[in-house]
Amino acid sequence: MENAITLNIVFGSLISMLLAIVAYFIKQLHSDFKKMEKDLTEVKTMALLIKTEFKNSYDLLNHKVDYLEHRVNNLEKIILKQFNNEKGQS
Repeated sequence: MENAITLNIVFGSLISMLLAIVAYFIKQLHSDFKKMEKDLTEVKTMALLIKTEFKNSYDLLNHKVDYLEHRVNNLEKIILKQFNNEKGQS
């Protein structure tokens, strides 16, 4: 009878220790997932900022290109007028 009680105490203690170890690793895993979620949110925010910055730069470049095309067209018109005036006078 004494051996059965001692055996129950040993197995109970062993099971309790194993459950404590499992609980510790589950707690660590949970904290790692929280950190990963935080990092993922930060990465998403940075990606959104970079995307917005590239879009603004792209829009600014398009605006500059449109402005330069407009200036070139105006210069071409002026040069053609001068060329036609010189040709008509000759």
